[in-house]
Amino acid sequence: MKNPPRHILMLSGGKDSTALAIYMRDRVPGMEYVFCDTDKELPETYEYLTKIEYFLGKKIERLRDDRGFDHWLAVYGGYLPSSNMRWCTRMLKMRPFEKYVGEDEVMMYVGIRADEDRAAYISTKPNIKTVMPFKDDGLTIDHVHRILDESGIGLPSYYDWRTRSGCYFCFFQRKAEWVGLMEKHPDLFKLAKEYEKINEVTGDRYTWNQRESLEELSDPARVEEIKVRHQKSLEAKQKRRVNLPLIEVFDEVLEDEDDNQPCFFCHT
Repeated sequence: MKNPPRHILMLSGGKDSTALAIYMRDRVPGMEYVFCDTDKELPETYEYLTKIEYFLGKKIERLRDDRGFDHWLAVYGGYLPSSNMRWCTRMLKMRPFEKYVGEDEVMMYVGIRADEDRAAYISTKPNIKTVMPFKDDGLTIDHVHRILDESGIGLPSYYDWRTRSGCYFCFFQRKAEWVGLMEKHPDLFKLAKEYEKINEVTGDRYTWNQRESLEELSDPARVEEIKVRHQKSLEAKQKRRVNLPLIEVFDEVLEDEDDNQPCFFCHT
């Protein structure tokens, strides 16, 4: 006799997947909640996951690749992950998840909203089917904020300076967010900077940003320039979108600065 499908909801530590977990809690009693942990996450992310567990009354399974980021960095010849070569997502997120699933038939719930033009993870494994309840039910960003507010969980605390979940050194961070990391977590910024390499002979650069190293970005004059530009963008956006909550103004400004789409596994 064929086993019924497993229902698994993928949490990233971000607002949308958290709101979806709350939304689905009483709709699918047997839901499994998982988080693919790179061991390079922000401390705020781990704190937020604890709050989610408390609300759900259920443990979130932490999935890991035991070899870790540094192992795969060596395998890929020291090439830092980038938007063109997202090996970090593949090796530290997708593979642990597919190993956890095995050959079981799975309904995988993801927090893509109805007002987003963004693709979800579609597995090449035929036993994993992606389900998007927010899209199906027409829920938008306003619904997400309402769900988080009414639950008492609220937004992750890192939303004060960053709008995307993911590793502390995520290459999808915008310049203002790197400055936020430097000021909020100087120890993590220092570790991220240590991963960067610049060959003085060949000029080859292995940096998180293609055009600017973290050493260059952390120059006081450059930091001030980034802050001033970011503040001007916030003020201009607020004038045009007077009824938009500040967090959404912040998010839109950062999206304007960088339209690269982050990985679904890391940012929902």
